[in-house]
Amino acid sequence: MTATALIIDDEPDIRELVTLTLNRMGLDIHSAANLEEARSLLAAYNFDVCLTDMRLPDGNGVDFVRYIQSTQPNLPVAVITAHGNMDAAVEAMKNGAYDFVSKPVDIHQLRRLVVQAVAVNANSANDAVLEHTPVSPDKKGLQENPDTIEPAQPASVDHSFENSHSLEQLSHRDQATSSVQPLIGADHLIGSSEPMQELRRMILKLSRTNAPVWITGESGTGKELIARLIHSNSPRANSPFVAINCGAIPSELMESELFGHKKGSFTGATSDHDGLFVRAHGGTLFLDEVAELPLHMQVKLLRAIQERTVRAVGGTDEHKIDVRILSASHKDPGLEVDEGRFRHDLYYRLNVIALEAPSLRNRTGDIPELVAFVLNKICREHQMSEPTAIADEAVDALENYHFPGNVRELENLLERAVALCENQTITQEDLQISSRSTGIRDISPSSPTSDSSGSFNAEKHRLISALNDTRWNRKAAAEQLGLTYRQLRYRIQQLGIDKSDDH
Repeated sequence: MTATALIIDDEPDIRELVTLTLNRMGLDIHSAANLEEARSLLAAYNFDVCLTDMRLPDGNGVDFVRYIQSTQPNLPVAVITAHGNMDAAVEAMKNGAYDFVSKPVDIHQLRRLVVQAVAVNANSANDAVLEHTPVSPDKKGLQENPDTIEPAQPASVDHSFENSHSLEQLSHRDQATSSVQPLIGADHLIGSSEPMQELRRMILKLSRTNAPVWITGESGTGKELIARLIHSNSPRANSPFVAINCGAIPSELMESELFGHKKGSFTGATSDHDGLFVRAHGGTLFLDEVAELPLHMQVKLLRAIQERTVRAVGGTDEHKIDVRILSASHKDPGLEVDEGRFRHDLYYRLNVIALEAPSLRNRTGDIPELVAFVLNKICREHQMSEPTAIADEAVDALENYHFPGNVRELENLLERAVALCENQTITQEDLQISSRSTGIRDISPSSPTSDSSGSFNAEKHRLISALNDTRWNRKAAAEQLGLTYRQLRYRIQQLGIDKSDDH
């Protein structure tokens, strides 16, 4: 069946323009002049996409977005804003809007938005449950042509998928028999802990919107991987994913890197150069360590986001851009804003939705699975004839280590341990972590804290008390203490606890 759109605007000219544009794309259109009419149409029809003006006679677009989120959360709704009213667009996206278009409506931008939104809806009907599943070969992509929808070509980088469908085929009403949509690339997210399950759920949810996302997390937690997965699961998957580390580019070259330059615009500019915004057109631009941007570049980035246009260094023409921006930083953005190092208005634009990458110490139950994955990867890369094993006490030590460098540090530890180990088995000594300043987490005789004696005795008493409560059922005691079985066993060994202790 044909995809169907709902248009809500109290200006007849706008309704007519949008209706004609979407009709030429093959959609069926229903229109309303106010929210009351819109609610009646929502009750009578199944829609694949909705566009609403922000200011209506009987309410506003944000209220309608909230209404859609509470009644039909899988229906993508975009808002039509007055030119320059970025605050209203951000507020709508914070409340669940898929994207926005500004008046006067840019027809090409509108077409791209609708194609992406219908694709999102086609894959969202059964996305409520996320599991750790392999990459699916069934992801569909579309590209927009002025009057018709044509199959997209496979992307040259990242995840690309063929066999694109028309808008009619993408209608969610034709998806009744489809299976649960898996997270594309989920096999790169290792771990089954609750933080990782929640991360997978959020990635798939965020892939169904064009809203900017600010990814926070410590170094080594995989923020770029998360950004790539959001892109790979979105309707932009067949378009470029372009990443830049804002802290690695000299400040004097940053403007040219982001926006491009014209030949002769500065010393060394021997030819025209497209900036990253232009290269990412239609896709996703990932600004890693965005808090490192100098203030003068923050102003120019803010303008590009608000106007959706860029101008190359030395150029005079403005180029329209269609780019989703994902940002990341290991710094506390609130502190950066408070200290005056990051503009509040730019942070407001970039942090429409916040996502935190969990640290490894907050998901230690994933360590055995991560260890197996990393060791297999090392063996493949080095073409080792036999896989490297790891002793139980070495895994215990890793589960109790603080990991300030997170997964990246775990990879480095195992890479070195593979080189040092004998008989193809990694021991605790091969890890060389007992002498590190961050040391083993919590309390052990070999790594006293600043309150060494008291904390050591308190921890020992806590473990013995739990063991006595459970009649030395270690599994039950571990559950009571909020530890894994391996962690409890390791701490019993480190603290020298045996059944003869009577407390």
